[in-house]
Amino acid sequence: MENFDWTSFTKKIAIKAKLGDIYNAWTTADGLEKWFLEKVSFLDENQKEVSKDKNISEGFTYQWFWYLYRDPMLGKITFANGKDQLQFTFEGTCLVDIKLSEENGYTLIELRHHNIPTDDNSKQYIRLGCSNGWHFYLTNLKSVYEGGLDLRNKDSNLNPMINN
Repeated sequence: MENFDWTSFTKKIAIKAKLGDIYNAWTTADGLEKWFLEKVSFLDENQKEVSKDKNISEGFTYQWFWYLYRDPMLGKITFANGKDQLQFTFEGTCLVDIKLSEENGYTLIELRHHNIPTDDNSKQYIRLGCSNGWHFYLTNLKSVYEGGLDLRNKDSNLNPMINN
């Protein structure tokens, strides 16, 4: 494991959907709630809540809530070009870059999670844990947009599983 990169990872997936639809899936509260989170709140630079169907912009902050978890994740949108790229903070000072492109009728998503600290807790919960999490949620994004099936566990009577 001496050559293992604990500071970043990249995930890629192809989705049979329009690039604009996938960009909206990442950049609107409505879009994120469809495949990723239970509840999303974006605040603009003046700390006013943004309409759920409005695309985010650089400088917006967020509160994200997952199903079955009470505590929100707080973060900031550090870049959004309105078309095919965005970046946001995640798990503190980590960064997530999303790049979209089109190829053969698919929208390709490249997710790069980086700037991960190298303490043991970050190695376990951010590098390894988030890698598994993004793997599932990108698969769920594909499932929702290609077939309409949301794979997330939303039942509070079931213990946390791989799908929440």
